Amino acid sequence: MTKNTAPPLPAAMQTPPDLLRRLLRAKDRMDAASHEAWPVERLARVSKVSATHFAHAFRDAFGLPPHRYLLTRRIERALALLRDTELPVTDIAFQTGWESLGSFGRTFRDITGLSPSAARIQARARAPQESHTLALVPACFMSAAQRPALDIAVSEKRRREAAGINRA
Repeated sequence: MTKNTAPPLPAAMQTPPDLLRRLLRAKDRMDAASHEAWPVERLARVSKVSATHFAHAFRDAFGLPPHRYLLTRRIERALALLRDTELPVTDIAFQTGWESLGSFGRTFRDITGLSPSAARIQARARAPQESHTLALVPACFMSAAQRPALDIAVSEKRRREAAGINRA
């Protein structure tokens, strides 16, 4: 007789509800203040678990490490500021939590494939055509659809591109 087995649950559903609530609290804090420094120790204190346990549990629950999640939020915010404001790139870099313009520009380019200035030009060129068709789409769906993909480390992405492997 064969045993009926259900498919495995998504990682977030395997996390105990109490721990998931605490992880979500830390994730919400990062979302609300992505421009601030969020070392694992600080996030662990918010979640009331050890730093090591927090780092492993966050990755298991959400599919990426806390630092990469924070990078996606910062780049997402930077893209919105580039598109919607006239702020200089330097101001946007510092407002979104970067300590240097060089690291902002390099990471931004690695993640989006464009320099911040080129991303601004591209976003503004698309904006008039998209504004009427996307007006009815909820902002949370737009944010999720435009969120930068950081399923691998930026340094790993650079290594693969340099080697010509699997352009991810």
